[in-house]
Amino acid sequence: MVPGLLLLLPLTGCSGDDDQQTLTVLAAASLTETFTELADTFEDEHPGVEVELVFGSSTTLAEQAVDGAPGDVLATADETSMTVAEKGDALGDSPSSFVSNRLTLITPTDNPAGIDDLDDLDDPAVDYVVCADTAPCGAVAVAVLEEAGITGPPASEEVDVKAVLARVVQGEADAGLVYRTDAVAAGIDVNEVPTAGADAFATNYFVAPLVGDRAGLAAEFVTLVLSSPARQVFEQAGFGGTVPE
Repeated sequence: MVPGLLLLLPLTGCSGDDDQQTLTVLAAASLTETFTELADTFEDEHPGVEVELVFGSSTTLAEQAVDGAPGDVLATADETSMTVAEKGDALGDSPSSFVSNRLTLITPTDNPAGIDDLDDLDDPAVDYVVCADTAPCGAVAVAVLEEAGITGPPASEEVDVKAVLARVVQGEADAGLVYRTDAVAAGIDVNEVPTAGADAFATNYFVAPLVGDRAGLAAEFVTLVLSSPARQVFEQAGFGGTVPE
């Protein structure tokens, strides 16, 4: 499995066919740990196949898929981003929802600002960070903060949830809103703060094969993502079951 980061992928088609035995998966940054594990499983079950993972903002990945960037599978952290790919005729089959996630508030381990709940984010002395509102995690953050009545602006808006997590872990921010799964993955590197009302804004994740020469392999990877063994991987990482839209 070859991990990747989001990034402006070259807008060229993939040459060759399944004989290349390389499957490119474009996935939301919050799926980094789980999809890395699933990619290893897929490679074990498909000798000679290498899975290349490209992680980043769901919105950007979907737009790049529409623009023809190389990719065989797309997994997004919301339905809106997947709809962009669907309307852009980038999908090889209908998308499926497979897990849900919710936001949670985190601080550095020692919680230097003494943050106890969302209300503390309105303190002008508190520097908190969120995802840009163009990313799914940012759109949900806006909803959570509005519901909580928070009017103080964030110190910065990051490109994706992993960037928010990094700012907090490195002590560059007093707090940040990340997905629950990112807090679980960070472990003792962060302190999780009770986040009232966040459950009401849980969002479903979607996966679908993209149009391309490796339709067979792409469909098999999607099948793995939707399988019972994969569900155990997701549950251990902190994901929940899909929620009514």
